[in-house]
Amino acid sequence: MQIGFFAVLALSVLGTSFLSGVFGMAGGMVLMGILIAVLPVSAAMVLHGTAQMTSNGWRAVLWRRNIDFRIFGRYIVGLLAAGLLFTFIGFVPDRAVVLISLGIIPFLAVLVPARFVPQASSRLGAEACGFVNTCMQFIAGVSGPLLDVFFVRSHMDRRSVVATKAACQTLSHLAKLIYFTHAMGGDSGADEIAMVIAVVMAIAGTTLSKFVLEKLTDHQFRRWTQWIVVSIGAVYLTQGLYVLATR
Repeated sequence: MQIGFFAVLALSVLGTSFLSGVFGMAGGMVLMGILIAVLPVSAAMVLHGTAQMTSNGWRAVLWRRNIDFRIFGRYIVGLLAAGLLFTFIGFVPDRAVVLISLGIIPFLAVLVPARFVPQASSRLGAEACGFVNTCMQFIAGVSGPLLDVFFVRSHMDRRSVVATKAACQTLSHLAKLIYFTHAMGGDSGADEIAMVIAVVMAIAGTTLSKFVLEKLTDHQFRRWTQWIVVSIGAVYLTQGLYVLATR
């Protein structure tokens, strides 16, 4: 069973890292759903954080010349504020909360009028982005679709969007990894071999995605991103409500 789990994990991380590498999101949602189905919430969060931190970190390295470091620096301010808040609260979600949150995030990103969301490049926009998205990392394990709302009206091209979001998400996943490891008393709860597999496959999937992103147009990039995350969100929302109803 352990060998089977490692095989599924390897393919899942490879595929989801590739997906995230192309669209800057969505892969983390799929991977979180897979892990939460077979692991306790905190262990799933740690393993997911390891894979996604690696995937986003390597993507940030690959596209480092396109990162907007002013936005990245201001994002960290909001991230630290969220980290302090959740450290004080000590909240750890259960499986139903994670699934429902995963399902709601894409719809929030679509339904909230863009004019009500400050863009990351605007005054206090990056700080708000860092705070909101890090909070969602601690609740749902992912925040990619919500993060995109803070960039959707920017004049950045797809490379700059992917690169800057990758840098921001790397730190958010690191914060999540630290938070849930601490919540488990310092024990990650994740198998060391599984974590190594997650790191290696995340780098491989992200590297392969670079070639596909180069072929996409900005219009294709934005159109496909929205349809993919909404479809995934609908599946998770249904699952979460079912788990809640059958308790």
